[in-house]
Amino acid sequence: MKHLLVSLDKLHDFDEIIDVRTPLEFADDHIPGARNAPVLDNDERALIGTMYKQVSPFEASRAGAALVARNIARHLETTFADRPQGWRPLVYCWRGGKRSGSMTLMFNMIGWRARQLDGGYKTYRRATLDSLQTLPQPQRFVVLTGPTGSGKTRLLHALHEAGAQTLDLEDLASHRGSLLGAVPDAQQPTQKRFDTLLAVRLRELDASRPVFVEAESRKIGAVELPASLLHAMHQGDCIEVRSSREDRTRFLQQDYARLFDTPDWLKAQLQRMVGLHSRDTIKNWITLVDEGHREDLARELIDRHYDPAYARSSQSHFVNLPRAIRLEFRPNDADVIDQARALISQLA
Repeated sequence: MKHLLVSLDKLHDFDEIIDVRTPLEFADDHIPGARNAPVLDNDERALIGTMYKQVSPFEASRAGAALVARNIARHLETTFADRPQGWRPLVYCWRGGKRSGSMTLMFNMIGWRARQLDGGYKTYRRATLDSLQTLPQPQRFVVLTGPTGSGKTRLLHALHEAGAQTLDLEDLASHRGSLLGAVPDAQQPTQKRFDTLLAVRLRELDASRPVFVEAESRKIGAVELPASLLHAMHQGDCIEVRSSREDRTRFLQQDYARLFDTPDWLKAQLQRMVGLHSRDTIKNWITLVDEGHREDLARELIDRHYDPAYARSSQSHFVNLPRAIRLEFRPNDADVIDQARALISQLA
C-alpha cells in the first residue's frame, strides 16, 4: 500500500478529495473542498470502538471490515456511480489508516487512480497550525478600533465594497465578539474549523496591499485567535472609529434587531451578564426588552456596559494607537461606502 500514499503537498493534483471519516468528524473540520463519504457512520464507529475495548481487537476488526465493505459498496452504487474511468481521487481518514486505505485499495481495483493521504487529517491539522504561525507575518494590518456601536463592522464591510482588502474575523467566527455577539440560531465553528477557515483566508491575502481588520480580543465567542495573528494586528496601523452617541444608539437598534426578534434568547443573554452588573440592572434591561423599548436599552448598554468596558480594556498592546487616525464615522448614513473611499484616499 505504500506506493498508494501521497504527501500533503500533492493535495491539488487530484480531481476530488474524499473524506471517509464519520459525519461528526467531518463537521468538526475537514480539508477545504473535501466530500464526506463515510465508511463508518457515527453509531457504527462508536460500536466498533466499544467492541475493540470490551470484546477483542480481532472481533472489532472483523465486524468493522464487514461494515466498511458494505458502506463502500453503497457509495460505489450511489455517490461515485458517475465517476469516469480516468478519475483521480485523494482519500483520507483520521491518520491515514484502515478506513481510507480500504477505500483507496477498492478504487484502484476498479481502475481509478486513487491515492491515500499519508498521515490523514492529522497531518493536515498539524500543517494548518504551523501555517497559522507564519501566514500573518508579511501582512500590513490596519486595525479599526473604537467602542461598541461605533460601526466598525459596517465600516469594514464598506471598505470591502470600496475595493479595499479586508479580514472579517467575526464573519469567520460566526460571532460579533461581545457578550451579546452570539447569532441566534447560528452555531459557531469548532476551533479546528475556525483555524482552517482562517488559514484559507490568510492565504488569499495580497501582502503588497494593506489589510483592514477590526480590533478583537484573544477570543471571539468560543474560538481563539492565534497568537501570531494577534501580534501582527498589534503592530499594525490604527484607525480610531468614533460615532456620536445618537448614531451609536440608532446603530445598535439596527444591529441588534435580530436579537429583539428573539426576545427570550436576548433575555437569556442578558442574564449571563449577572456578575458584571447587579441583578436589579439586569432586571431593568429585561423589562425594557419585554416592553419593546429598544432605544432605551441601547442607551443603557452604551452608558453602563460598553463604554465602561472599553475604558477598562487595555489598548496598550496596539503599539500605533497613539498615532491613530481618528475617523468620525456616520454608520447609519447612506454614504458609508463613500466614507470608506474617503478613508482609503486619506491613507493613500
